[in-house]
Order: sequence, then C-alpha cells, then structure tokens
Amino acid sequence: MGYDIEFSSKSKKFLKSLDRTVSLRIIEKINLLRENPFRYLEHYEGDYYKLRIGDYRALIDINFEDKILIIQVLDKRGRVYKR
Repeated sequence: MGYDIEFSSKSKKFLKSLDRTVSLRIIEKINLLRENPFRYLEHYEGDYYKLRIGDYRALIDINFEDKILIIQVLDKRGRVYKR
C-alpha cells in the first residue's frame, strides 16, 4: 500500500493560480511519491522533506504511522525557502 497525499489550503491555492500545464506537471511529479516517496524526497530542516519540481519546490510533512504525505508549502524556488 502506498502513501496518501493531502494538500494544505495554501498549496491548493497556489496550484490554482498557476498555468494549467505547469500545475499538471507539478501534480504528476507529486503523484510519483505515492509508491516510493524517498526516491524523490530530500530531508529539509526539522521534520520537513523537499521535492524539486523544475523551478518549483514543495515542502512536505510526512505522517509515517498513517502513511500520509502532506504538502505544506508549494512555491517558486526562490520564495519557498524564505518561509
């Protein structure tokens, strides 16, 4: 059984603001995390992990007990680390 994926309200809002082709590319990359998330994720400060998607980054919190990936922050590479 793979991981489930949830989006925070801020990350959903950011996806909706993007061009459709870009948002679909981001969603496709995030869906790759379902089966083997640690193939694509790198550890980031604290309990977060980061996913690189071209010029965009996703900061992800993982609930290991329930196997849920929570996309907390999704933004351009230059802005995501300032949060």
